[in-house]
Amino acid sequence: MALSFKKDLEKYKDLDEDEILNKLSAEELKQLETALEEMDPENALLPAGLRQKDQTGKQATGSFNRESLLKYLEKEAMEYKDREDILPFTGERKGKAFVPKQKPIETRQEEITTLDPELEEALSSATDTELCDLAAILGVHTLVTSSQSYDASKDGYNNVIKGEKMTPVFDEPPNPTNVEETLQRIKNNDSSLTEVNLNNIKNIPIPTLKDFAKALEKNTHVKKFSLAATRSNDPIAVVFGDMLRENKTLQSLNLETNFITGAGVQALVDALRDNDTLTEIKIDNQRQQLGTTVEMEIAKMLEENNSIVKFGYHFTQQGPRSRAGQAITKNNDLVPHPVRVEVAKYARGEWKRTSRDGAHAASQPILSFHLTTWNNFSRCPGLISLCGNLSLVPNCGARRAQPEHTSEKKGNNWNCPPPFICPCLCLLLLTV
Repeated sequence: MALSFKKDLEKYKDLDEDEILNKLSAEELKQLETALEEMDPENALLPAGLRQKDQTGKQATGSFNRESLLKYLEKEAMEYKDREDILPFTGERKGKAFVPKQKPIETRQEEITTLDPELEEALSSATDTELCDLAAILGVHTLVTSSQSYDASKDGYNNVIKGEKMTPVFDEPPNPTNVEETLQRIKNNDSSLTEVNLNNIKNIPIPTLKDFAKALEKNTHVKKFSLAATRSNDPIAVVFGDMLRENKTLQSLNLETNFITGAGVQALVDALRDNDTLTEIKIDNQRQQLGTTVEMEIAKMLEENNSIVKFGYHFTQQGPRSRAGQAITKNNDLVPHPVRVEVAKYARGEWKRTSRDGAHAASQPILSFHLTTWNNFSRCPGLISLCGNLSLVPNCGARRAQPEHTSEKKGNNWNCPPPFICPCLCLLLLTV
């Protein structure tokens, strides 16, 4: 059926509709219009005037006059008689008027506490100090503090506690940092500028913050940079991530309380995989949560990075929180103990001073003492565990290669001292 219908339509494909309409008479056009209205009376594509039939055959009596039409309609309305009511309204009220019930006012009677005559006599003759002590015994001592005092019946009221004076809490003073001057000092690589604090400065333009990141790429003296509560967003985080790939001096970065989303934090995380000098970074308290995916990336980065020992962020998921905590603990364990660092520094310096290059003379007692210390250092496990890795100090082969001007014999074996001597030797190294 469908194929035959299409074949029948093909013969009308080349017809000229305009030519056919021009040949129709007025009556035929009217009949066509009526037929079209019956086929589609609500064709939304036609104007309203064409969709409706012209049902008025009356000829116009004159030109349209709006004022005369309104006067005519008003006159017709005034002459129209209203419908008469079956029962006319007389204003008479039937039934009882509604009066809301009034609840009686409850009279509260104070409960009178009666005590034994002996207690009443004792309380009536008690002083204010004794009443304070009694209140403390009964457990209401929080109402009676040292800052509160009793009013001595100035206006006829006894035992009235004075109110505490409210201590005013003043607003935090604004950040006094000069932004332009600080930026110029960073660009000039000022050696006296090691810490930059731009916290709570709300009106820093975004291009200026990007200039700070660009200037820090080549700066070799700034170790701490704070940018908290400065309305920084993702573009700022991206440029600071690029800065962390170039800068090898910065140790602490604070980006808390800003508008950084997961995309900006992801840029920082990717940059920290290539940075081994930053030890502390804070990104907590952003406007929106970072999400589980970003938190997992942070945990993976902390497991790969061995330099970050402080990471300021509150994880919302248990998995990333646990992995990040273990990674931070591992990084803190890798940091050398301060005692180990000082002993290692002193060991390097003293071993240079007692070398046989002839550049620095060393007396025989000092040389003998240090050689003994190095030998015991290499053979005593207690001293090694206290002072650090054996590779940080001269190894045990040093006692065999003794200087020629010492009176010690070659091949002499130094015995390890008792265990209590090890801490003493370490303290001597630090105090000499």
